Amino acid sequence: MNEDASDRVIEMRGVTTRFGSNLVHDGIDLDVGRGQILCLVGGSGSGKTTLLREIVGLLAPERGTVRLFGHPVLDPDTRVQRDVRRRFGMLFQQGALFSALNVFDNIAFPLRELRLVDENVIHDLVLIKLAMVELEPRHAPLMPAELSGGMIKRVALARALSLEPELLVLDEPTAGLDPDLADNFVQLIGALQRQLGFTVAMVTHDLDTLAGLATRVAVLAERRIIANCSPADVLDVDHPFVRSFFCSEHARAAMRATRRT
Repeated sequence: MNEDASDRVIEMRGVTTRFGSNLVHDGIDLDVGRGQILCLVGGSGSGKTTLLREIVGLLAPERGTVRLFGHPVLDPDTRVQRDVRRRFGMLFQQGALFSALNVFDNIAFPLRELRLVDENVIHDLVLIKLAMVELEPRHAPLMPAELSGGMIKRVALARALSLEPELLVLDEPTAGLDPDLADNFVQLIGALQRQLGFTVAMVTHDLDTLAGLATRVAVLAERRIIANCSPADVLDVDHPFVRSFFCSEHARAAMRATRRT
């Protein structure tokens, strides 16, 4: 990638991850430029979600550096670390809503945690975020146990967007949704990204999600990033995983149709 350093939202250099004797990542380098939608693909057990956790600072690699917006995500200065964390939001695979909090309080949680605005402003912001994900004020008092799978994803997305992040990190955003709901959710994420201009880094195994969103595809194999290119160009990568993952005619047609400027 040829982005100037100031345009890199994510920069990983030499990231090595090990759990006991299991070497998961071996010197990973990865850049994600501002405004890109990068989809990370790889085989089962290749460490995709682990890499996402390292990007947002939930896990520290054994070696290497992870920088967001030019700063170490685990900067020793807690003020810098706090400021970096305010600039990204994360949507976990199953939503990870707080089961004891209703929809309103789940979305309000990051706003209250930072104590930057009063409750009247928080109230208005939560209603705005609900509308952004196509939910209504009447949904605010509902508890997570009362929500459908699609609604859980939307509430989790609203919470991830509560601080108006520059980076949105998604772990299998359409997992557990039927095809129609998954397609609607992909369209919603795409519309919000075009409207707000945030950068996206996501893991997915779903080709329709990838084809509907990605502007770049990073392939994780053999403990490294073996390709970081456009969806159309990934078809030219000569590697067994790429050939197997994108082997169907549907997959190849979908990737060729994603040519974007």
